[in-house]
Amino acid sequence: MTRPRFPRSVFERGTEPDARFTLANERTFLAWIRTSLALVAGGVALEVLGLDLNSAFRLSAALVLVTAGVLTPAMAWWGWAATERALRLHEPLPASRMAPLLGVAVTSAGVLILLAILMP
Repeated sequence: MTRPRFPRSVFERGTEPDARFTLANERTFLAWIRTSLALVAGGVALEVLGLDLNSAFRLSAALVLVTAGVLTPAMAWWGWAATERALRLHEPLPASRMAPLLGVAVTSAGVLILLAILMP
């Protein structure tokens, strides 16, 4: 007898895909988790180090990075589940929603840091 797997909304659908695809999907999920950790660490470091930058822009950039880092695991989970369901149902893989959103967040933080450097 096999134990039920979590989440049921994913594993009770379709058929078991090739393990290589499932493991690749899991590695992608874990890469997003590492990215989340880096974003949070970068935001915290930016504010805690108290660099001699415009404090309003520095704080704004730190908040953008920490917010993106906090939201990334949830987005990674939804992306993992959607991809796993598609694999199990032999459907086309869904497009990533995370990459564009994180691109905007990191670009915004970079612009804020640039402004903090240029505006004393």
